[in-house]
Amino acid sequence: MPLLSLLLNLLWLVTGGIWMALGWLLAAVLMAVSIIGLPWARSALTIAHYTLLPFGQTAVRRDEFRGREDMGTGALGFIGNVVWFVLAGWWLALGHLVAAVGLAITIIGLPFAWAHLKLALLALWPVGTEIVPSDDVGRRVTGRI
Repeated sequence: MPLLSLLLNLLWLVTGGIWMALGWLLAAVLMAVSIIGLPWARSALTIAHYTLLPFGQTAVRRDEFRGREDMGTGALGFIGNVVWFVLAGWWLALGHLVAAVGLAITIIGLPFAWAHLKLALLALWPVGTEIVPSDDVGRRVTGRI
């Protein structure tokens, strides 16, 4: 991890990133406990990790990144996103929005507010996305599962 990403991630933890990562972790646990939500639990854990350390990583659409569609990027992914929105997406997005507004008040908090806004959008519609290192965004990965 580059030094700048490390520094930003440490500041992120102090400015509320840890609380939102715990929110994603809670969503993952609730999904896992409900049995019906098991398909979303792993994704919520992945995004919890991303929320904990967002700088140096980015969320991309899986079909655009890999160059092919899969179950999560088609019609089933759409249905999965609707279910996710109803069960957990709206309140996670609301948490990120509240944090973004609080951080946007200060100049130093603007990059962190922007990160919270990106995470709020991800919270609303996460199925079909993949978290990848920022260095890998420019290239398409094919042949990997």
